[in-house]
Amino acid sequence: MQSKKFVVVGATGRVGREMLSILCEIGVNSKNVLAAASKRSAGSRVSYGNACSLEVHDLAGVDFAGYDFALFSAGSAVSEIYVPKAVESGCIAIDNTSFFRMFEQIPLIVPEINFVDLGRYNSRIIANPNCSTIQMVMALKPLHDEFDLREVVVSTYQATSGAGQKGVDELLLQNSQLKGKNPVTPHCFKKQIAYNVIPQIDEFTNSLYTKEELKMMNETKKILNLPNLHITATCVRVPVIVGHAVSVYAKFANNVDLVQATEALRKFPGVTVVDNLRKYEYATPIDVASKNDVYVSRIRQHPDIPNVLSFWVCADNVRKGAALNAVQIAQRLVHTSYYNNITG
Repeated sequence: MQSKKFVVVGATGRVGREMLSILCEIGVNSKNVLAAASKRSAGSRVSYGNACSLEVHDLAGVDFAGYDFALFSAGSAVSEIYVPKAVESGCIAIDNTSFFRMFEQIPLIVPEINFVDLGRYNSRIIANPNCSTIQMVMALKPLHDEFDLREVVVSTYQATSGAGQKGVDELLLQNSQLKGKNPVTPHCFKKQIAYNVIPQIDEFTNSLYTKEELKMMNETKKILNLPNLHITATCVRVPVIVGHAVSVYAKFANNVDLVQATEALRKFPGVTVVDNLRKYEYATPIDVASKNDVYVSRIRQHPDIPNVLSFWVCADNVRKGAALNAVQIAQRLVHTSYYNNITG
């Protein structure tokens, strides 16, 4: 992995910076990494972990030839144009935007769950799922394997960083304005986010669900290979900087054993169970910031419905919800036969 060469597209954004930090953490030499962004960012510099800084290149002038992976996190419109260019130049493109996720011929991958799908699709384009979807399916997968998942009702509590740096900036600005008793005018969000919650993420569709809610619903079915899964989502923006949380109601074909369910979650790679209510131990967004794992708490069986579990899931939306998942795909891929099949 250390010898592989990477282009990080959207390197000046919050997720792009996290991708650079993680590549540095896992030992990829800075000489093997090219940071790319829009023309207005060209010539600036971004940190490469604690090692050094990299000059930012104008994406329009980047030659992807000679690079092994292109990690995209610069918006769907950018991915639509430049992912095919990267692939035509020989790269494997791992796209963090929503553009390619629901294409039938393109895999949507959470490495701990459905990495083997890469062999079925044999595609140079690999889609990274929605941040809230990733953390929810990380908890649902081991439970599905034990009890056969049939229905999901999920409510999300999503941090402002999910809307990029502009979302964080708006929260901080509004906090300051309100402390000074100044008027607040929303820009990034449709309503005031400071001291508030907003039951809308992305635009509303004709179905009355938002695009974000439909992403969670459709992506979950694809990742878990459960096309007939009954699932509904309500996605809410909350005044938090980093860390998404989801509250999940899951119904199974088989009756649930709470001890068995908790043990399945504990054993699943990438999941940490924090659930000692006597000591008030449960995960919150602050607890999971900068952590790699998905944290599951408040695991409980429905008192009247024996095949239902409810639980709470927290994760760093910028890290496992985006940047880390993309890098993990590349990490695992280079050590498998899938890599030769795709690149050959």
